Amino acid sequence: MSWGLATIFLFGSVVGLFALGLPVAFAFLGVNALGAVIWLGGEAGLSQLVRNGVISITSFSLTPIPFFILMGEVLLHTGVAMKAIDAIDRLIWRVPGRLAVVAVIAGTVFSAISGSTIATTALLGSLLLPDMLRRGYHPNMAMGPIMAIGGVDMLIPPSALTVLLGSLAGISISQLLIAGIVPGMLLSALFVGYIVLRAWLDPALAPSFEGEVVAGWARWRPLVVYVMPLVLIFVIVILAMSAGWATPTESAAVGAVATVAVAWLYRALTPDNLMKSLMGTAAISGIILFIIVGATTFAQILAFSGATNGMVALIRDAQISPMAALLGMLTILLLLGCFIDQVSMMLITLPFFMPLVQLYGFDPVWFGVLFLICMQLGLLTPPFGMLLFTMKGVAPGHITMCQIYRAATPYVVFGLGLLVLVTVWPPIATWLPRVLLGK
Repeated sequence: MSWGLATIFLFGSVVGLFALGLPVAFAFLGVNALGAVIWLGGEAGLSQLVRNGVISITSFSLTPIPFFILMGEVLLHTGVAMKAIDAIDRLIWRVPGRLAVVAVIAGTVFSAISGSTIATTALLGSLLLPDMLRRGYHPNMAMGPIMAIGGVDMLIPPSALTVLLGSLAGISISQLLIAGIVPGMLLSALFVGYIVLRAWLDPALAPSFEGEVVAGWARWRPLVVYVMPLVLIFVIVILAMSAGWATPTESAAVGAVATVAVAWLYRALTPDNLMKSLMGTAAISGIILFIIVGATTFAQILAFSGATNGMVALIRDAQISPMAALLGMLTILLLLGCFIDQVSMMLITLPFFMPLVQLYGFDPVWFGVLFLICMQLGLLTPPFGMLLFTMKGVAPGHITMCQIYRAATPYVVFGLGLLVLVTVWPPIATWLPRVLLGK
């Protein structure tokens, strides 16, 4: 079988199983089993499939994932995240679009301590959205910032998807985690600037809130008590990696222990919510690791079938310029993001994209950040952006999907702008890892 037919067969089978509603992990495992029989040698191939799966999930580089997820689960179930949001709410006053700004800043802080984009959107949506709508905020101004900052969670460490991307693509996880900080913070700042400007130009979008202003130490105390410890945990995790004191796994473990300790010091940690946090962590981590089993073997089958080498040779012989190849890869990611989830995007594209990254000599960390931005945009692009449906789940019943699509549109434009900016000026992504890690 030629590499072209093998490619069509493998990807056609995956797409067909997706269309039947089969979960991502099972779709890839089913195709892998068939591919193992055809290209890896029947029963021996199936045995190799099992060995590859065991090796893939016992990789030390993947162990930060459950620790990062645990950090977010503990903050969510103990209520510490909600106290941090209240502290930020008390701090910000007399700013156009105040509650929308609170959502962005609180989401940025929560992103720096949580590894889940959906958890950030669901938390902020359930807490802030009803109050914003009740105060007369336009639905676009109320929902847009909450969804947008949930996507930024993917760029700002800790991020489970960043660890997964680094592991599957063979990119340094510590460099990739740190590389997302500047783009993520820049995107958050752009969101705040846009909200303030829009609310200032059209006050009807976000009516001013006339309430009692808390002054003095009473205003700043919640920030010091509930927000600064979370920021300190983020700093410790990044500092431990950048100074070489700990590996990403050890840094993630320190962050998880520190998060549990902070929740205990606040007297918010109970056996019940600790068990919920551990169960949630186990469930999410199990799903991710199950998917990894399918991903690694799928990449190997593509290589044995000749699909990977054939595609690389085709592009090399066509003498496509590096920028054209890069734009083609980014366009494919943006289109896929409209229809499939982020993990599937990685599984489908990385076996082909990473050989091209090596062929053209692209900085893998820079490309990894571009990949993350595309996945972040996929969370917000219709018709199947995950955060769009998360918002629908927490929004009042009268809010339609069309309203949610419109609310997300300006922030998609900002994300595309950041993608262009990082493409044209790579130091936005590569400067901080080089400064902190010396690489």
